[in-house]
Amino acid sequence: MKNLIFLIILSFFGQNIYSQNDQRSQISLNTSLMSPMLDQNQDLRKLDILMDSKQKGLFDEQRFVIGASIIGIMDYQKANVESKFGYLMRHPTANNQRATTVTEAALHSVQVGVAGSVNSWISIYGELLYNPMQSFGQGTITSIGRNLLQMRKAYILLANPEKSPLYFALGKMDGNFGNMDSTSPFTNSTMWHAFGTLAFGATAGYKKNGFNTSLMLIQGGAQFRAANTPVDGTSVPSQLNNLAIDANYTLELGEEFPKVKLGASYLKGSAYCQGFPVVHFMPCEENNPAYTLYTKIQGERFIVNGGFASTTDLWPGTFNPAIPEFEAVKVSSLIIGGSYELNSTGNIKYVLSGEFSDFQSGAQDSPWERQKQWILGISAHVNGNSRLFMELFRVNGYAPLNFISGGNFDEPTETHSRKDANTTGIVLGGVLFL
Repeated sequence: MKNLIFLIILSFFGQNIYSQNDQRSQISLNTSLMSPMLDQNQDLRKLDILMDSKQKGLFDEQRFVIGASIIGIMDYQKANVESKFGYLMRHPTANNQRATTVTEAALHSVQVGVAGSVNSWISIYGELLYNPMQSFGQGTITSIGRNLLQMRKAYILLANPEKSPLYFALGKMDGNFGNMDSTSPFTNSTMWHAFGTLAFGATAGYKKNGFNTSLMLIQGGAQFRAANTPVDGTSVPSQLNNLAIDANYTLELGEEFPKVKLGASYLKGSAYCQGFPVVHFMPCEENNPAYTLYTKIQGERFIVNGGFASTTDLWPGTFNPAIPEFEAVKVSSLIIGGSYELNSTGNIKYVLSGEFSDFQSGAQDSPWERQKQWILGISAHVNGNSRLFMELFRVNGYAPLNFISGGNFDEPTETHSRKDANTTGIVLGGVLFL
């Protein structure tokens, strides 16, 4: 039924799309706006993109702008421990990857986005997502539960950058915590996997002269990604009792110099508050705050990303009472990465990138101590953001969040996490926008 509704929506769009120069059209394709809005691992401050696009006049009042993205991949992965594949661009469980060698040719995801401007102040945005490789549904990538559409993001934006530096957004959106961008053409950083928030909430901010400060009130309980605060001892999201605060400044000295962004964020309730055994989306006894410091340096042909994030308190669930020698720890993540355009002219832009990120989640020498990720990528960019890519990757450690420290085996000292597990592989594919 959902697929039928989706086809009807696309049919409606198809009957109403004309060229962008046709003033009779109420719906138009706009790749320059929608490709950065739909990009799943780069430029993840989407409210900023929407506001900047509005200021640049990339979409008019009383008209819809639509766009779409599709990501297809082929990959080869080799693990040194049977069925322990730590690469997080698909769910790392034995339900999805078996033995010590994996080969795949698959559809990673499809997105359809719609943006519109009601008037000079009010804009809307919505995004449908199909992602069987990373869906939280049960079963394999061919199971019905992992092949459903979802409304990934949708919100109302109240902003007019020409008249006021203040803005307000309401709905389901990425949180304003840290810099979760990746410099890789396809792979999300471990920082994003660990601390990239997605939640119901309301954001209010101030953006002018390089300063961007914002406060997001986040619905309590276990949200969609990386946010959790207890509500009357449960995870029921019936109170607006979580929040995130961010402040950053972008220094621009002129076209001949790179832009430098420095920022810091605070999150009242991170996901790392659950007791033992850890189970996704379960309630916490107390919230566990987190903070992050980050920077982004962007020149004419290069980008450098860096950041560190950590919880302020210990994660109770990282202590398994059957293995008392491994104490509970704070959770932290680090990222450093960069990309460089190999050519400044021509129809195709070639970009070389490299990135390291990690997730420290357990006491030293514990099976769930940490997971590290190295990515080396090269991509060919066509028509703006669309890109064909190849990435080499290495993941050290296997520490899935669900039952990370044990609790899902008859033997209480047994865990599915493995410090000595590693995964090496190559992935080829395309991230294409329309």
